[in-house]
Amino acid sequence: MHAIKNSFARKLLRNPIRTRTALLSSVLLAAAPALFCQAIPTATRPADIQIGGGFTTARPDYQRQKFPGFAIYFDVDPRAHWGLEAEYHQVFSTSGDRSQQRTAEIGGRYFWNFGALSPYGKGLYGRGSFKYPFGYTQLSYNILAAGAGLDFKATRYIHVRVDYEYQHWLGFQNGGLHPQLLTFGVAYHFDGKPRYKNH
Repeated sequence: MHAIKNSFARKLLRNPIRTRTALLSSVLLAAAPALFCQAIPTATRPADIQIGGGFTTARPDYQRQKFPGFAIYFDVDPRAHWGLEAEYHQVFSTSGDRSQQRTAEIGGRYFWNFGALSPYGKGLYGRGSFKYPFGYTQLSYNILAAGAGLDFKATRYIHVRVDYEYQHWLGFQNGGLHPQLLTFGVAYHFDGKPRYKNH
């Protein structure tokens, strides 16, 4: 019996294809229970996150013309209807006088979910920088802002946004500055706890 086993082993080792086949079969047999077990679900994020940017048009409340520009925004939604938002806007004059408004804000938002639509309201606090025409000077002010908007889930990972914001610049001369901004944005969405009923 021992001689038969040794003979089989010698024949197996002489042929590399048979050796590889035998080893592969052994590995597959050993791993079979694990292959057929149910996979452990991956951990989900504790909050929904989206990062986006877009085009902004603003009424600067300093000149009659509209200021075009851009926005960047970041949302974290740890609860079913409550979340945090951070955003940055930069808008500028197109008349050649080099005037400009920049704001960075953070605050809370409350949103509702209706299928792929998610309307929201927000309240923010931040800092604004105003560059006066022709580079006369540049000053910064604390600002309060309120706004509302609508997110549309174009796909699971791409969300489209329309956002309106009203700002109040504290301490600005002649009774304050009150710019109004309208932003059209697109964000990449990272799944967390489902924000939408059809997720």
